[in-house]
Amino acid sequence: MASVKASLKAINDAIRQQKWDAALTQAENLLARDPTIYQAHVFKAFALDKNNHPELAEEAYMTAVGIRSDAQAWQGLIKLYEKQGAKATQKYQLAALKLAEIFRDANEMYKCQDVVDKFIDFARSGGDRAQYVQALHLILPESPIYPALEGRVPHPSKTYETIAQILEVDEKKRINTLIGERRTRLGAKISEVTLEVNREVLSQSELGYIYEQLTLWSQDDDVRRQYEEKLLQFRYDRLLVIPPPDKPAELQVVQKLANDMVIIKHPFKLAWDLAIEWQDHKEIKDWDVNVLNEYCSFFPDSDLYRVLTGFMTSDLSPFPKKETEDLAPARTSDLDDESEDDEEGGAPTSVVPYTDEDRLLMMMEGISTTNSLLAHRLMGEYYQHLEEHESNVELMRKATKIMLAETEKTGKVFRNANQSFMLCLGTALVFYQSPRNHGEAKFLFDKALEEDPTSTAAMIGVGLIYEEEEEFDQAIEFLQRALKGDSNNLRVRAEVGWLYALKGDYTRGKAELESLLPSMIDMSVSRDLLAQTQYRLGCCAWNIDTSKSARKSRNGAYAYFLDALKSNISYAPAYGSLGIYYADYAKDKKRARKCFLKAVELSSAEVEAAERLARSFADDGDWDRVELVAQRVVDSGRVRPPPGSKKKGISWPLSALGVAELNKQDYAKAIVSFQQALRIAPEDYHSWVGLGESYHNSGRYIAATKAIQNARKLEERLDSNKLGDTWFTKYMLANVKRELSEFDAATDLYHEVISDRPLEEGVAIALMQTMVENASDCVEKGLFGRSVELATTALSFALTVPTTVTNTFNFWKAVGDSCSIFSSVQGHVHDFPAEDIGKLLDLATENKSESAYAVLEDVDRVGKEVILAQGIFPDDEQLGVDLTRSLHATILAHKRAIYLSVNDAHAQAVAYYNLGWAENRAHLCLSPKLRVKSSRYQKAAVRCFKRAIELEAGNPEFWNSLGVVTSEINPSVAQHAFVRSLYLNEKSAHVWSNLGTLALLQNDIQFANEAFTRAQSNDPDYAHAWLGQGFVALLYGDAKEARGLFTHAMDISDSSSRLTRRHYPTSLFDHVLTNPSNLSVTSLIQPLFALAQLRRLDLRDLAYQHLSTLYQERANDVSRAIDTLEKACEQLEASYEATESAESLARFALAKTDLARSYLSAGEYKKAAECGELALQLSSDESANELTAEQRRKARLSAHLTVGLAEYFSNNVDAAVSYFEAALDESNSNPDAVCVLAQVLWATGTDDARERARTVLFEAIESDPSHVQSILLLGIIALLDEDEESLDAVISELQTLRTSDKVTDADHSHIGEVFRAVAALSENSTEEDILTQLQNDVMLYPHLPHGWSRLAEHTGEEYPADMALNVALKAIPPRGELDAADLADAYAGTGKVADAQTAILMAPWNSGGWESLADVVSS
Repeated sequence: MASVKASLKAINDAIRQQKWDAALTQAENLLARDPTIYQAHVFKAFALDKNNHPELAEEAYMTAVGIRSDAQAWQGLIKLYEKQGAKATQKYQLAALKLAEIFRDANEMYKCQDVVDKFIDFARSGGDRAQYVQALHLILPESPIYPALEGRVPHPSKTYETIAQILEVDEKKRINTLIGERRTRLGAKISEVTLEVNREVLSQSELGYIYEQLTLWSQDDDVRRQYEEKLLQFRYDRLLVIPPPDKPAELQVVQKLANDMVIIKHPFKLAWDLAIEWQDHKEIKDWDVNVLNEYCSFFPDSDLYRVLTGFMTSDLSPFPKKETEDLAPARTSDLDDESEDDEEGGAPTSVVPYTDEDRLLMMMEGISTTNSLLAHRLMGEYYQHLEEHESNVELMRKATKIMLAETEKTGKVFRNANQSFMLCLGTALVFYQSPRNHGEAKFLFDKALEEDPTSTAAMIGVGLIYEEEEEFDQAIEFLQRALKGDSNNLRVRAEVGWLYALKGDYTRGKAELESLLPSMIDMSVSRDLLAQTQYRLGCCAWNIDTSKSARKSRNGAYAYFLDALKSNISYAPAYGSLGIYYADYAKDKKRARKCFLKAVELSSAEVEAAERLARSFADDGDWDRVELVAQRVVDSGRVRPPPGSKKKGISWPLSALGVAELNKQDYAKAIVSFQQALRIAPEDYHSWVGLGESYHNSGRYIAATKAIQNARKLEERLDSNKLGDTWFTKYMLANVKRELSEFDAATDLYHEVISDRPLEEGVAIALMQTMVENASDCVEKGLFGRSVELATTALSFALTVPTTVTNTFNFWKAVGDSCSIFSSVQGHVHDFPAEDIGKLLDLATENKSESAYAVLEDVDRVGKEVILAQGIFPDDEQLGVDLTRSLHATILAHKRAIYLSVNDAHAQAVAYYNLGWAENRAHLCLSPKLRVKSSRYQKAAVRCFKRAIELEAGNPEFWNSLGVVTSEINPSVAQHAFVRSLYLNEKSAHVWSNLGTLALLQNDIQFANEAFTRAQSNDPDYAHAWLGQGFVALLYGDAKEARGLFTHAMDISDSSSRLTRRHYPTSLFDHVLTNPSNLSVTSLIQPLFALAQLRRLDLRDLAYQHLSTLYQERANDVSRAIDTLEKACEQLEASYEATESAESLARFALAKTDLARSYLSAGEYKKAAECGELALQLSSDESANELTAEQRRKARLSAHLTVGLAEYFSNNVDAAVSYFEAALDESNSNPDAVCVLAQVLWATGTDDARERARTVLFEAIESDPSHVQSILLLGIIALLDEDEESLDAVISELQTLRTSDKVTDADHSHIGEVFRAVAALSENSTEEDILTQLQNDVMLYPHLPHGWSRLAEHTGEEYPADMALNVALKAIPPRGELDAADLADAYAGTGKVADAQTAILMAPWNSGGWESLADVVSS
């Protein structure tokens, strides 16, 4: 023991001398001997601390404390922790508490307090706010040393308050920080983030406990109340954010805190709001009136105060009224007294309403901004009392949403409030827009009855709904059940009496209602109920005695209706019944309309009054008012009954809306209205008709057809007396057919209407217009005869229309359009009904309107003289006379239209526009020589279009027309007109095409190309745009491109397009003249058709008629070619005799040349020779300038060859030879002419002639080695002459040609035939040689049928014959050029009966099919 003390003394001495290492070594040596020595551990810790080893020092101190809890070790730890600063605050607190307890136990209170004070100062200065709060817990009552320090430390209320202030700031800062961090996450919503953060922070918060302790320890009542408020607010805020399972417990706490505040009458608004709102009583009277009054006195500025005060001062309030002096606000106080609130406007004062209007305004102001459930219940009751059902529906829906939101937030279930809201909403829905909302109301009442089967209000509501649904027995049952709970309810009793009346028992109903009337008057019930009862008594009286005298009596139902209005001047049903009385019995339509109007103004539920009022307005043509009345009924919700209702829908308001919208040309809305009407009443005939008309006017013609056909089906089923006139249905269907271009069907329907109603002007005009449109459509489709027939019919019908129709613009426009058909189809101009036109034009004279035809007469000098001229004209003049008559008739008809449209600017502008085009057509029908200068027609056209523009400058078509007629007169004006037209409508393809044409006329090719391209982009189907671009291609020298464009224009154009029918055949014939290898006969069909149509459109265009004969010649249509050329020659000869022009002579010579060739093809050799001789005579003078040198050379070559062949076939061989030789001389030995001459010379049979044939052929081959025909002829001659040397040369040349791609398929066939003949006629030839040649043909040309056919013929095998047929089928047009005869030969070669018959069908003129059939039959 002595050694331990000595060691401890030595350690202590070392420490005193600050020899820390020595002290540490000695302490460790001592502890090594005895580790339980407390003082050694302390010395060691102290030395380690001084040696800057705080961790080891702390460990040594803790070891010492473990041995003995003594102040020295704890003091050492405290000093150690003080050195470490804030990070050791928590350890410091534990050490300070232990040391303070040691001092407390030692009764050294000053040291104990000093330790605590130092630690708190240390935490305040060195630690953070949270550590400071934890430090303060040492001096709170829950601290183990608080009893020893009580009185020596601050009062707990101060400490708690300090902690509360710190925590409030820190938690608010933490909440804001976390929200700021988490709201930036992907998909985060601010509301969800806020809720999550508040839940996290408030759930962990100590503030609730601190506030509770403050309320317990605080000695200041104001501070206590302050923290009671904070405690309630904190608990309420936490209630809003905690999870739903935890809400009930928290809810109880919050409710107790709020109720406690109300008990002590502390004016904290949240507490009073919660205490009042969360009571959720079944009846309003169950609330404590004293609490409500105190609330109003405490919070006079609140929204709930306004609603409470308004309700509690009303007659509806179940609470006792306060005395007037208590309610009256203090207006003034002593003038000498001043309050601190004067500068801020004074203290809040209560405002008490004295009138119903003020009360309602006050309550509406309060309810508009509050979320109070009690306020909504009170307001709902008050609205129901006032029968403000529309406002109540909106309010109760809002209240239900607020209630659900409150339940979700707090977990409080408001069963009674929900029940009240459902009953108020259901009751309001019964009356608001009845019966639209009855389904929803019934659902609400059923739910209310599930909660409370004895609910009187719910049973009354269900009874009213059953009444509306005409379930009268069930309605009576529910209402009588309701009366058991409320037998004095006069409204319900009156409703039961009315239900008996509705069931048809008017006597009992009247008795029930009469028994209630005195009670109602005595009890001063609402004026609405009294008026309703009196009105219903009137209805019972009206139906008990239905005789006219009884209903007309002013002492019966009439008196009750008037009494109802005296009780309530705004009772709408009484006005409706009075209106019926005045309309049907008093015969006072003026009063009736006023009554109906008043009834509809007051209530949209007065359907019958609204219908009668709408019909009255419709009779006056006041469609705007009809629409207003109908829309009011539709908006009421009575049009469509709720699902399951026995009531029928009302279709007339929707039908009336449709008619009104139809008159306003709002067709889309009209369609919707008629469709809705038909859903309600599918048998509504007039709605089907209106729907069809709406569809028609909106361009939906297929739908219009279906609608009108449905209407016509109803005509067959329904009574015609109920339907009224049905002609309009046929008329509308005809209009639809007309729009669908089904003109024949439309015409038939119009005729049916006119047969029944001959004086309908609109139908007559529509029929004429339909026939004219049909005629124009036929012109476009190429049905020219049909178009003329329709135009003639239209003009004939025009004579039969009523006189009033002839004084309309549309009539004369239709007449003018009919006349223009004849000038369009000049091939039928001789059918022009001049006599009928004369009668039509005389109608103006009969009506003393001769001046109607004087429009622009001084310019165009067009009158009735030509049309009315009598006499027989020469044949050559008849065409011109008929054409002039049709043109003049068109012009005069449009002049008459101008005269009749003088009061209509738009119609007059259109009439001038139509007249301008008629004048322009007359100008275009003049001969080309007369069109060189501006004619009188053209001048009149310009003036017409200018006048049209003056009348309607915004019409792009008028500007375009002006540009067209001035293009050659004044290009600048034309350009301006086209540009103006495009400014008004830049999408117009034909205007762009006209502008491009103007550019072509001015030689601006690039701009023309751009204009035509723009036209194509705007309308790819506009043919003239492609035609114009074809001209551009020609000017650029690209004939192939031009031909393609002309072909496309021809494909997409109408049959009435003369330009495409002129230029397409011309461009194709230019291509034909180049002898293309791929040209077939089928490619000539389309231009032939085009030229045939052109001839019918313009009989005077001889050039294109001549061109058609050239096509006909190539298509082997000789008879038509001869007919056309003979007529053309006659006209050209007459023209030359009249004018002696060189042009006529040249055209006559060419026509004679072609006619001679056609005669030759037809076998009329004499005529061919005569025409050829005449053609040679006309073209003999080379000095004449009628023909160009090339024309003369070709014409004379053709004439020589034609005459030569004609002479040959007439057996005048010498003459034929002379003509052929002349042809060779003049054509520089044309190889085709050489071949013809050689064949003729060989046919003579003389040696000289045959030698001459050989010579000319050799010369031809020498000049043109690739001429296949010459080589073939020479080869045949060599073969016949057995000239081996010449034959070898020919064979060598044919071998070269056989592989040439320039040789046609027909030439290949001829070459193969020559090779086969050589193989067959050679001296040493065998069957193998012939077969080899045939096989060579097949190998070289497997796609051609001739090789296979010859192989089949030679071998007799079936396979080559079948192959020949298969190849032939693939070689026919459009894939090849094989003609019908060759195909027939391929069919005949198979040796089958069916194929032989097919061959005959394909080419009955070909002998191969007949021979094959004969062989098959005979075998």
